[in-house]
Amino acid sequence: MRIYTRTGDTGETGLYGGARTTKDALRVEAYGTVDEANALLGVAASVSSALTEPLKALQSTLFVLGGDLATPLSVGQDRVPRVTPAHTAQLEAQIDVAEETLPPLQSFILPGGTTLAAQLHVARAVVRRAERAVVSLCRAEPEETSAEPLRYLNRLADLLFVLARVANQQENTPDIPWTRNTTIS
Repeated sequence: MRIYTRTGDTGETGLYGGARTTKDALRVEAYGTVDEANALLGVAASVSSALTEPLKALQSTLFVLGGDLATPLSVGQDRVPRVTPAHTAQLEAQIDVAEETLPPLQSFILPGGTTLAAQLHVARAVVRRAERAVVSLCRAEPEETSAEPLRYLNRLADLLFVLARVANQQENTPDIPWTRNTTIS
């Protein structure tokens, strides 16, 4: 089996169930951005030791989420794994555990610190973009799109923010506080 099929050479792609759509369709944009976030988590996992397994678990769920978004509800309701409220609740539990180890925030923080923290912040920003794409998809195709991926992505971005802080803490690197700079140089 070859990796290339040539079926996308005209700017279309196939969805689960056989339907064809354009590569810039809202559904494709949504699951494509989830794929991008998944790849960024892979980069972060490659430089981490303590967070490698949790990040790989998140990647597996993002793979399910991408399939969920790639499959209209009417096509694969029972044939495709879907992201569920249990997935989102698991993220909330992870956030709660991780936050217990962190000092309370005293100000906004800038993305950065350690390399791992910076990568997690980039992944968080892409997850927020995926979230916005899913909002657009849910508005355009509410009967064909589950709302749970939206909730999951919202929580995932929160978790990645917290994990970036954890990554900094593990390396004894302080978060970078934002300071108001009213002068432009």
